[in-house]
Amino acid sequence: MTTQPEPMLTPTPATTPRRKRERVSYELATAQAIIDEAVHCHVGLVVDGLPRVLPMLHARIDETLYLHGSTGSGTMLAGRDGGVPVCVTVTHLDGLVLARSWHNHSVNYRSVVVFGRAHPVTDPDEKWRCLAALVDKVGPGRSAQSREPTASELAATAVLAVTLREASVKARVGGVGEDEEDYALPYWAGVVPLRLTPGLAEPDAGVRAALPEYLRPHGEGWLAAPTLRGEHVELSALDMSHVEPLFAAIADPEVYQHIPRPMPTSIDEMAGDVASALREWQAGTRVPFVQRCAGTGRVIGTTSYYALDEANRSVAIGATMLARDRWRTGANTEAKLMLLRHAFETLGAVRVELHTDVRNERSQAAIERLGAVREGILRRHRQRCDGSWRDSVLYVITDEQWPAVRDRLGKLLLAGADQA
Repeated sequence: MTTQPEPMLTPTPATTPRRKRERVSYELATAQAIIDEAVHCHVGLVVDGLPRVLPMLHARIDETLYLHGSTGSGTMLAGRDGGVPVCVTVTHLDGLVLARSWHNHSVNYRSVVVFGRAHPVTDPDEKWRCLAALVDKVGPGRSAQSREPTASELAATAVLAVTLREASVKARVGGVGEDEEDYALPYWAGVVPLRLTPGLAEPDAGVRAALPEYLRPHGEGWLAAPTLRGEHVELSALDMSHVEPLFAAIADPEVYQHIPRPMPTSIDEMAGDVASALREWQAGTRVPFVQRCAGTGRVIGTTSYYALDEANRSVAIGATMLARDRWRTGANTEAKLMLLRHAFETLGAVRVELHTDVRNERSQAAIERLGAVREGILRRHRQRCDGSWRDSVLYVITDEQWPAVRDRLGKLLLAGADQA
């Protein structure tokens, strides 16, 4: 069986560099991948005899690059008569390369340069497809999760199409390129990686919809927050849309009695707590869940994985706060069962820890009813909101204990008992 060659771009004088030719590629798939990863591009053109370089949003469908603009822009309208010559560039800056000498400093990067004539898209179906592709570039399926344009909005939006025919890729990867005589110099040298990473999503006022999966801080492996459903409770990823119902459910002095942070006294303070949990998720140190009543969908609390140690297959369950009217209902027992099952049977954990304040006898009794083994005291483990230092009781469930714990929790739920 013969292997088909990869599609290639055809070099032209415009796409052939004069220096560093070893960094150039004409692989179409590589160019497409760089374009697709980029959030925006820059478009160079001449308008009224003067050069312009404009930042634009873009999307690619097959071998056509689409540029987004407004029909009120003279630049976009300039493409109506036979198209306008453009140079489109996309660049990813991947690292700063620090050498021992000024001359050998560099950057690691990936870039695509496209030459062609940009033509306005006039076919309604094609225009609709490329606008949907632009919206879906934010996140897969976003076009279905937002309002479609009206006829007047569609008419006010200009889209230019450029064929990916005359283009080239140029990239630098790797470490420092140093002159041999400079290796003995007493200066630090190396690479500082750079990454474009999204910040914490901030919902607009009045938003009640859950945060879409593609906007969550993490989504795979030990940092995933899967939806776990039981008869009493449903766990799903915490997000800012849960602030108000959480405040209504758990802003209670009894709920916060042994929590090592102050009880929020306003929705704004609760928003700060939720944002802090999401930042920890983004940093890879916590996976926060919201707890809902399985029957009504009402928000009843929150819980988390934390102290994640994938290398040693260990995780802790805690930061659990449950509305008082859900105590002794089976919600907490079932939530713990689902989190333990996911940890042991999906993540492959060998050790799950639970911590509680040495003063919190009710919590200690509840954890012991799970079948967890008390391993000891973590002295001065966390600072309480009053400034004092908390000793924490450390409980552990191992993978060897898990089958017995799973059976025990199942029997507790059948008997109608709860551990909190």
